[in-house]
Formats: sequence, structure tokens, C-alpha cells
Amino acid sequence: MFEETRRLESATGASLAYHYQPAAGSARGILLICHGLAEHSRRYGEFAALMAGRGWHVYAHDHRGHGATTAPDAPLGRFAARNGDRKVVEDVHMMRMHALDAHPGLPVLLFGHSMGGLIALNAASDRPSDYQGLAVWNSNLHPGPSGRFAQLVLKAEKALKGADVPSTILPKATFRAWGRSMPEKRTDFDWLSSDPKEVDKYIADPLCGFDASVSLWIDLFAMTFRGPALVGRLPKTMPVHLIGGTDDPATNRGREILWLAEHLRRAGLSQVTAKLWPDTRHETLKEKVRRQAMEEFADWAEGALPLQTE
Repeated sequence: MFEETRRLESATGASLAYHYQPAAGSARGILLICHGLAEHSRRYGEFAALMAGRGWHVYAHDHRGHGATTAPDAPLGRFAARNGDRKVVEDVHMMRMHALDAHPGLPVLLFGHSMGGLIALNAASDRPSDYQGLAVWNSNLHPGPSGRFAQLVLKAEKALKGADVPSTILPKATFRAWGRSMPEKRTDFDWLSSDPKEVDKYIADPLCGFDASVSLWIDLFAMTFRGPALVGRLPKTMPVHLIGGTDDPATNRGREILWLAEHLRRAGLSQVTAKLWPDTRHETLKEKVRRQAMEEFADWAEGALPLQTE
């Protein structure tokens, strides 16, 4: 069922392509999945099947400029001509309302990987009472001075060639640089996973690995810096689950995951769980430890959110 592509017309003007896996037996909650940059929601089928088997209705949609989602202002690689960072978050809220219309009364757990983690944290901070739990995996919300420098570079690129063309500099400073940092140097995407079969699947997927536009990068950094500034809005008892990898160059070998955990705790959140998986890279859900990581997450979700079945 997850392979079937469904459609939701968002108030932002996007036709959201999404996938749904119903809970096996009595449902205990709704899991909303936000995917990462230059990929799409169909890649989360294994995760959806496991979580559905543990009692969760799973919804995963393609963000604007990704996968099969369409919008007049969002070709592949762009959130929107303007206000893309706001529109992509609003689309998450639309998916939440759609899921709750189908399954009223259930708690909603919001999950985001990498870019999806930025989106998820912004969405939860935007409407904190709408989500009963938050998971942010493999996301860097603490780029520091290098992030501010990147914003200046993007501003210059926008002035020189416009916002709606691929960035020339950011892919070199991120994806390609991270690929060169891997010991095997087999492909530009070895930084994603230590499992070469998963890397090859990503490379072979025509909806993965594209260069994002200048405007999309600008939107990403807006969410990156805004998200941590707004965590004070989150309920102090909201359960938060953070995951990283010790070999992930995108999160400074997992250090930025630990930074986020400490940032949330300083903001008063009392139920923050953080873990770094040893010898793993950026896509924990595509790593050799993925089944164990998924099972541990399902255990955490069952313990963290109150039981409310349909």
C-alpha cells in the first residue's frame, strides 16, 4: 500500500504526492515523515512498514520541489519562487490535518531526516500544540560561522545569476566535499551510508541527487537558524528523539546532534533522547544498523507517547 502515490491539495497551491501505510491492528498514533534534501518519501517504505506493524498510521509526503509533488512555483529543486521556507512547513500542517481527519483523536508524532529534520523542528515550533512528539535524525541545526558565510555566498549567487537556478558553490561545499572526505572515495555519495548497495540505489534513482536551486538553499538556511531560536515555544514535556552517526560529515560526525540535544535541554525540555550510532554515516535508515535503529525508535515512541487507540 505504501507504494501507491496519493494526492492532497495543499492550501499553499501544491499538489502533495504522499504515501500511506495503515497501522496493523489497533492504531496507537500517527507518524508523519519528512524526507531529506534531493530525495523523496517513497524511500521510507521499510521504515513505514515496521512502524505500521507496531501500531502507527504512517504518512510520508514529497516536499515541494521533490519527488512527485507538483506546484506552479516549485519545479524540481525549488520550494517556491518566494516564501518557500514557510510554504514547505505549511504543507506539513496540511498533511497533519488530512491524517487526523482520517484518524481523529490519535497523537501525532512528527519525524524528520536531515532537511526533513529542519522542516519538522520548524513545524513543531510553529504549532507546538499540534504535535505530541518530535524526532529529528541526522540534521545539522548548528552550522555556526560557516552557515553564515554560506548565506553570504548564496546572496552573491542570487545577485549574479538569480535565485531559481542551481547553486554552483553550495553543492561543492556540501555533498561533493563530504563525498571526498570518505575513505573509499568510490562515489560522490559515499557519505550517505557505509552500505555501498544503498549508495548505488540512491545514485540510480532519477529523483535523488539533483542540485538544489539558490532559492532552496536560502530557504534551508533560514529554517536552520530559525528552528533553534524557536524551541522555547515547544512544550517542556514534549518527547524529542535525536539520532546521528559518528561518521556523518553533514553533522560534524554527530557533534551537532549532541549540540541540539543540549540546546533543547537548556530551553527546558525534559524528555530529550539523543544517540549517536557508531560507524554510521548520514542516512541511519539506510545503514547496516537500520533495523535495530527502527526497533529502538518504535520502543521509544511507545514509551514516550500515551496510548490512545482508535
